[in-house]
Amino acid sequence: MKKNLLIAFWFTLVTTVMFGILYPLAITGLARVLFPGRANGQLIERNGKIVGSRIIGQAFSGPGYFHSRPSSAGTGYDATSSSGSNLAPTNKILIERVKADVQKLQAENPTVSIPVDLVTSSGSGLDPEISPAAAEFQVPRVSRSRGMTQEHVRTLIKKHITGRDLGFLGEPRVNVLELNLDLDTTLHAPR
Repeated sequence: MKKNLLIAFWFTLVTTVMFGILYPLAITGLARVLFPGRANGQLIERNGKIVGSRIIGQAFSGPGYFHSRPSSAGTGYDATSSSGSNLAPTNKILIERVKADVQKLQAENPTVSIPVDLVTSSGSGLDPEISPAAAEFQVPRVSRSRGMTQEHVRTLIKKHITGRDLGFLGEPRVNVLELNLDLDTTLHAPR
């Protein structure tokens, strides 16, 4: 009995060190060498300052910016609280939030159908991307606010559309942070 307990203790200790410490350190080190940008969170830097990450959404609320999907992560886009709302489609709280978002978006663009990703959050609550339709829906507000032509704003959107992975996985999408940063650099664009 004593021998079995000793073997179990040493086995637990060795496997904990191997798989709980050494293996994660080795994989992290390997990732930092082979994929440094991805291993460090795909951070975006402008003028020596980190402004965000390509893979974690953030809130944009100004009229001159494209808005992200709603977030259910913590108080909104909180990477330490990544999760969806876990509310059922029949949940009154979810229904009221979606109705309020729909009313706000209808006031912004009353003649156009609202893309579903502008009123629903993603499973992680941190989705950094919206559909091309969601970006197109926001063109009138953004162009009006920035004094740019709608066609120029659409050109920027097209520049930021990422197609399906491997040609068949997922859906086309637009990274909101990258699009908004590009908008900020084209302040002196044709109006």
